[in-house]
Amino acid sequence: MTTKALEVLTLTSFFLTLVECIKEKKLFIMSKLSRQISIVAALLLIFGGAYAFRFFASKKAPPKKKPVKSKVLREVETLNAFNKSITTNLELQGRLVAFDKMDIFSEVQGKLLTTEKPFKKGSYFPKGSVLLQIENAEARLGLLSQKAALMNGITQMMPDLKIDYPESFLQWKNYLDQYDVKQNLKPFPSPINEKEKFYVASKNIESQYYNIKSQEERLSKYTVYAPFSGVITNANITPGSVVRAGQKMGELMNKSNYELEASIRMADLQFVKVGNRVSLYSTDLDGKWSGTVKRISDQIDPNTQTAIAYVQVNGKNLREGMYLRGKVASRPINNAMEVPRELIVNQNEIYTINPDSTLNLETIEILSMEEDVAVIQGLKNESVLLKEVFPGAYNGQKVMIKEKP
Repeated sequence: MTTKALEVLTLTSFFLTLVECIKEKKLFIMSKLSRQISIVAALLLIFGGAYAFRFFASKKAPPKKKPVKSKVLREVETLNAFNKSITTNLELQGRLVAFDKMDIFSEVQGKLLTTEKPFKKGSYFPKGSVLLQIENAEARLGLLSQKAALMNGITQMMPDLKIDYPESFLQWKNYLDQYDVKQNLKPFPSPINEKEKFYVASKNIESQYYNIKSQEERLSKYTVYAPFSGVITNANITPGSVVRAGQKMGELMNKSNYELEASIRMADLQFVKVGNRVSLYSTDLDGKWSGTVKRISDQIDPNTQTAIAYVQVNGKNLREGMYLRGKVASRPINNAMEVPRELIVNQNEIYTINPDSTLNLETIEILSMEEDVAVIQGLKNESVLLKEVFPGAYNGQKVMIKEKP
């Protein structure tokens, strides 16, 4: 037990003993004196209690203060942005459409014959090869009959030419000597004078000539040739079936030449010109392709406020209907800077760092937004930016800049 505790205990025992003595009247003094002593004892007891209270209060240890924890600052990395002239790339996207593609219709009627290469989906036909062959025996024999009739008509007028128009006889004789009903009809000799012209017209020779030429043209339509190299993408008929005039027989597509139909915003139309080079890529296939803007539509879609730009592209692994993305160089922008796209917050703001190491959220103008980079204006030259926006960042937040190695 400490000294201070003994003092307190002794003082307390004294006052208790004094009180007990008064109560039991063990002191042999007169009653009047006893009352006075009782009053004095009571006063001493009161003052003693007050003294004891102050004594204990003075000896009570003061409450310990909790140490104030120092606030830990977020350590960040920075990058400096510089204003300069930047050539922006306009992003395009669209679907591939075959440039050479045609529906094949029959212009004549007849039974479809079997050809060397089957007219089926996926079959490849080089330019000028036979696509389809329709039976033409009836039409061919009718044409031979008309050619024979024309030959007979020319032969009947030869005696009159020899007598009345001897100067024209020789050229018609040469024509008749070269006449072959199995060959395409050759043009008539040019008349030497008007008398010959009117005489030949009176014999109805020219009318027969043009009828035969019409039948020759029709006979050529019984055989369908490939106008360009391509593959059959749709086949609606089979050999042996009867083809009607006007019936659709299939579809031919050139698989080496495509166009990309890309939508361009009205605000960007002024920066896209015919002849601009376009770099294209697919998100589903490896590889890159190069294209050229061939034409731009004059019509604006009222719903999307965009126009269609047609980009010619060819190369391997391309298919009709493929979805491609691309970039086309559009315009140079002065006093602009490139920043990582992920630094943009709230769609048009970016964090800069003040000289006192506090974050400042500044409003910017976004001129171009590419896959990884944004081209912006509105910041001072050599602005200090956050290299990476961390969760919980706010305007005015104090940070600690990490020293660069």
